[in-house]
Amino acid sequence: MNAPLYGPPDPELDRLLRPLFRAAAPAGGAAVVVIRGDERTVACRGHAVRSTERPVRADTRFELGSVTKTFTGLLLAEMAARGEVGYDDPIDRYLPADAAPGYPQERPITLLHLATHTSGLPRLPDGVLPGQVPRWFTRPYATFGPAHLLRALPRTAVRGTPGTQVRYSNLGCGLLGLLLANAAGQRYDDLLAARVCGPLGLMDTSCGPGREEDAGYRRGRRVPSFRLPALPAAAALRSTADDMLRYLQAHLALDAVPLPERADAAVLRTALNEVRRPRTDGRRGGPRICLGWNHRALPTGAAEPRAAGGSGAAGSVSAGGASAVAGTFARPAAARKPVVPLPAASDGAAPVEAGEVVYHVGAARRSTAFVGFSPRAQVGLAVLAGGQPLRSRALVQSAHETLRVLIAEFGEG
Repeated sequence: MNAPLYGPPDPELDRLLRPLFRAAAPAGGAAVVVIRGDERTVACRGHAVRSTERPVRADTRFELGSVTKTFTGLLLAEMAARGEVGYDDPIDRYLPADAAPGYPQERPITLLHLATHTSGLPRLPDGVLPGQVPRWFTRPYATFGPAHLLRALPRTAVRGTPGTQVRYSNLGCGLLGLLLANAAGQRYDDLLAARVCGPLGLMDTSCGPGREEDAGYRRGRRVPSFRLPALPAAAALRSTADDMLRYLQAHLALDAVPLPERADAAVLRTALNEVRRPRTDGRRGGPRICLGWNHRALPTGAAEPRAAGGSGAAGSVSAGGASAVAGTFARPAAARKPVVPLPAASDGAAPVEAGEVVYHVGAARRSTAFVGFSPRAQVGLAVLAGGQPLRSRALVQSAHETLRVLIAEFGEG
């Protein structure tokens, strides 16, 4: 494995990355990670903090938004590989007796339903929005904590039968993190650090603000960092380009990431294989849903993954939170597409095609993130950009196109 190249990439790669940097907000700066086989490149542009003109670097922290869901899916797969939880465990098993949402008892909501947006739970907990209106453009969810969530769950209605339809739900993925934490007897961020971030060497990836240098602006004013105490597993992580490089290469080839113990390596290898397996059938043009990731097959010629529309599943432009109004939890109109039925496969999982792209998108108050990779082509791309979220849609579309071109020119051409 070659060491990462920091700074200006080679002229051909620089040409491919120019549209990405043009799409990013000039004031916020961006960091881009590219993996092509054994080549690793981290390219940075712009300023992390406009007032001090501090440049974006490979260790500048950005908010990941809904890309956090991929970490939560990996945590579920890791705990399942250890036998600590089961994908088909009902959520009631890890909730207080009086905190379960109302749903048909003949088919309970399971952990797998939460991870694949098939639980029938709404996008947000019941009653969360009215209390957030006064803080809508600053920190709308900062005062909604775990106790509020547990009180809201019994009032939260489930739409349809769990396991039959895909409806994007931040509540579902955030609740999954809470249940995994309850099963392990640890806080979500501590559990993630012990099981995922620590073993993979992601030293600057965490839920807390910590050394937070990226900046977003709205109408010339700096936007406060995102706070999500009730649902950190849905959208609360921060990370750096260096850490996202390691995260991507672990999904492409775990052997490229040194691990402290063989037992951890075996468990993580199993988990990393599990998270990219499609669990739903992506009909009507929408992506398949994996454990926290989206999946699209690449036909002959590496056709471009659709960057808009789809089923409203996590990570597409339509549902990745690319709204300037409500950050990660906004629901653009395109996300209200018809739901996607699950396949009739006995294990609930569809086979992985030889050509595929696995990806997710996140947008918070201050930044936009895109992470995608092709296991067959051994190509990966991560984009972390600060600045105004009004530019998120164009940036994500550019990221999808750049990944498609990288796959076509390097791995599939």
